[in-house]
Amino acid sequence: MPVERPLIIGHRGAPGYLPEHSRSSYERAIASGVDAVEPDVVPTKDGVLVVRHENEIAATTDVSTRPEFASRRRSAVVDGERLEGWFTEDFTWAELQTLRCRERIPDVRPGSAEHDDVDPVLSLRDVLDLARAGGVGVVLEVKHAAFFERAGFDIAELVERELREAAWWDDPALVIESFEPLVLRRLRERGIRAPLVQLVEASGAPADLRHRDGAQAASYASMLTPAGLDSLADAVDGISPDKRLILAPDRWGRVHGPARFVADAHARGLRVFTWTCRPENRFLLPAFRRAGGPAAFGDYEREWAVLRAAGLDGVFVDHPDLGVPFFRA
Repeated sequence: MPVERPLIIGHRGAPGYLPEHSRSSYERAIASGVDAVEPDVVPTKDGVLVVRHENEIAATTDVSTRPEFASRRRSAVVDGERLEGWFTEDFTWAELQTLRCRERIPDVRPGSAEHDDVDPVLSLRDVLDLARAGGVGVVLEVKHAAFFERAGFDIAELVERELREAAWWDDPALVIESFEPLVLRRLRERGIRAPLVQLVEASGAPADLRHRDGAQAASYASMLTPAGLDSLADAVDGISPDKRLILAPDRWGRVHGPARFVADAHARGLRVFTWTCRPENRFLLPAFRRAGGPAAFGDYEREWAVLRAAGLDGVFVDHPDLGVPFFRA
């Protein structure tokens, strides 16, 4: 059954105001009263889990300005997408600690970009310690597990080791999520008791299933059918779909949600989270946009009201000072 109010999760901290995954961003989210923060994790060359949205870090750090690392620029195919830049798996943790965080979308969040090059890159352990000191939970997202497995990293093993060493493995304030179901299965096989949540994109299929099953890979859409939810209920504790799937817009951007699968998932005992609540026009459905361009705030409260009415168990927010009072109302 849905909770009385959703868990409010600072998505990468408070990236509406400060560069994502920076210490300042996490500290602002905690001070704003979130219930939990969400770090994305990828490994370094020496097997340390660091918090970055992606393993390619040109857009989120100052690495492109560092002449000592110029030779490490390369291309790589990550989950079927060819990327050009610098990758965490080519750096030791000691080297990454010399880099500084930058705003990923400065055209939309110029205020955050004013804080570029201030905060160092953090490890997962840094964020776990910040969360514990701040009295909040952690919703840990495991990124690109199948890609890293092919590169020689066992992400499930690295996650288990870090959580055990930090005394978070059995912490009731921990949730683990991923777009890739196979890494969640491996974590369950390792004995993790924390709730596991399957992230669901608006289209496509999980990268690990595409790698294993090719064209026969189960799609994200199939996961939200009654049969798909039955299968998920045997494997995980919750789902976290793109908010557009819950809002269920028509081709003109008019909302017809909450979508039926929310109630169907709850009926099977699955928690339902969603991502990401953002107030800027760029991230809102067309029906809720206002004048002022992509960076201006639209009529976000009307969009969020549909999500609040859906009886969700968790919401990810980029602006905790807006999300906390709205979803606790």
